[in-house]
Amino acid sequence: MDYTERKIMFRYYISLTFIVFFALILIGKLLYIQIEEGDYYRKISENNTIKNFILEPSRGNIYSDDKSLLATTTPRYEIRWDSKVPSEQNFQKNILNLSKGLSKILGKKSNYYLDILKKARKDGNRYLLISRDLSYSQYKQIKKLPLFNLSSLKGGLIAESKEVRENPMGKICERTIGYEKKDPSGHYIRVGMEGAFSHFLKGQSGQRLKQKIANGQWKPINDNNEIEPTEGYDVYSTINTNIQDITHHALLRQLEKYKADHGCAVVMKTNSGEIKSIVNLSKTKNGKYYEKFNYAVAESQEPGSTFKLMSIIATLENNDQISKKLIDTKNGEIIFYDKYKVRDSKKGGYGKLTPAKAFEVSSNTGIVKMVYENYKSNPKKFVDRLYNMGLSNQLGLSIKGEGEPMIPYPGDKNWSGISLPWMAFGYGVKLTPLQILSFYNGIANGGEIVKPRFIYKIKNSGSSFIKKYEKEILNPSICSYTTLVKVQKMMFNVIDKTWGTANKIKSSNLKMAGKTGTCQIDYTSDEIQYVSSFVGYFPYEKPEYSCIVVINRPDKKIGYYGGEVAAPVFKEIAEKLFSRTPRDVIVKSINHNLYKNFKKTIRNNKSEISVIPDLIGMPAMDAIVILEQLGIKFVLKGEGKVFKQSVKSGSKVDYNKKIILYLS
Repeated sequence: MDYTERKIMFRYYISLTFIVFFALILIGKLLYIQIEEGDYYRKISENNTIKNFILEPSRGNIYSDDKSLLATTTPRYEIRWDSKVPSEQNFQKNILNLSKGLSKILGKKSNYYLDILKKARKDGNRYLLISRDLSYSQYKQIKKLPLFNLSSLKGGLIAESKEVRENPMGKICERTIGYEKKDPSGHYIRVGMEGAFSHFLKGQSGQRLKQKIANGQWKPINDNNEIEPTEGYDVYSTINTNIQDITHHALLRQLEKYKADHGCAVVMKTNSGEIKSIVNLSKTKNGKYYEKFNYAVAESQEPGSTFKLMSIIATLENNDQISKKLIDTKNGEIIFYDKYKVRDSKKGGYGKLTPAKAFEVSSNTGIVKMVYENYKSNPKKFVDRLYNMGLSNQLGLSIKGEGEPMIPYPGDKNWSGISLPWMAFGYGVKLTPLQILSFYNGIANGGEIVKPRFIYKIKNSGSSFIKKYEKEILNPSICSYTTLVKVQKMMFNVIDKTWGTANKIKSSNLKMAGKTGTCQIDYTSDEIQYVSSFVGYFPYEKPEYSCIVVINRPDKKIGYYGGEVAAPVFKEIAEKLFSRTPRDVIVKSINHNLYKNFKKTIRNNKSEISVIPDLIGMPAMDAIVILEQLGIKFVLKGEGKVFKQSVKSGSKVDYNKKIILYLS
């Protein structure tokens, strides 16, 4: 073997040695991974092929006091199409009829669907959006169409569902029903009843173990650790759908008439504090009104003349003899510190009058003079009485966002020489509409102030759990019986007597009591605006309901006094509640588990609902939910519950035919 061959063989052995050396290292590493780190990598593999999926629970419903649905969760569907799945034969055979069917269900022209389906086929689009936000009935109709009625592996139909929260009453009571949603930072925003009682409504999540199989699909695995989700509890509110509807439309008409910026109206059950209706409407840029802020709960502002009730009670309680003295309003103007004026709306004033008459005609000078002359040397005595009546305290509502009351106290930094006289007729103090209503409700309720209630129970139909919310007394007696009787009579005279500021709403069928309010705002600017209000109760002899109406910034050219702007809304609500003669309708027992069963049927796709349900005896809002989910067109006639339906129950669903629901 010559030198050259030896050199080549040497290099060969060196290379072979390195190869063997690296092979031994690789084998050693593999053995190490298998023995020492095998569990770690096996877990990674399992995590890529087996994992737990969170099962979201069905959120509980919110009901009105007569068990009509105010909020519920319903499935909505998004329909897409994989254009590469169907064979060419199936595609050409069914494309025309499929386009016509989609047009009939979804509304666009058949050529539109024909074009997008052909283009998707040509481009190989595997995820073409057909439509989104579809109801269950629309989804079922689409599944019956040519091509889409084949299996997903032959027809290419892709259906994705999600549960959405719906308010069957639409925009009515929307802000009080509220919502719960996440902001971009991941924090929850909770509003209204949905937010306040979310911990009951949301239920508990479950989990299910699934294994990844072909085509990226996940198959459930039977596992002992599987946890089923627990449905949320149902919340039963005190809201009455009929009263809510009456209040909403009465306020809306007046806001539109006076072109006001916003307004609110609340009806409360006198003895229990149950809120039967609450409406908050704001004007949009195009002049329409909708609910975007809960003014009744959250807007603290100067009440104006409605605060005169508090002033006169405080004064009478400290000195009962004042009620017999005459107040000289002179020329209807008082000046403090040579520049701060208090004027009456009547030019020249009202002359000499009693405190009661000053209240009934809403004399600013009369009430201010009464308070100032009795408390100028000791304003604490007056303010202490207001504090003792609870006016400086929040109501402690279950709904978040209650406005903070503001009653200045002598010695505070915001107290000045004009604080006492200005407080007397409702300036320099702040209260929310609901805080004012609660006080007036106390007058109707024999002096007892009760906490406003939005909920009366929380219940789960699948369990025995029931949480009840009982009446809560905030102040058992705001004043003496003697004072109470006097101010009740004054409030009655505001409407009953010809000189009363709300005499125009006097009714021959119903006796009412209350107080007007006309408060200036922006009075430090050149453009003064007004808040018109009315608060009171009915029937006067045996009060059942109290009500407040507040209308902000009405068009001054049309009108702004509380007696003409806000009081008519109060009257319309009161008369509709007590003057209507309802028809006698035999209402059968209603199974209120229908809605949950209906949702389960949709969710599980176990069967198709193809017949008209029996709607007799149901509240209108509940019947509407069912018909909308079925995709059936309908017409409502009347108000209240269904006593007759134009298409008999059990009849086959005809999606081209309207069903008429007769209500009473």
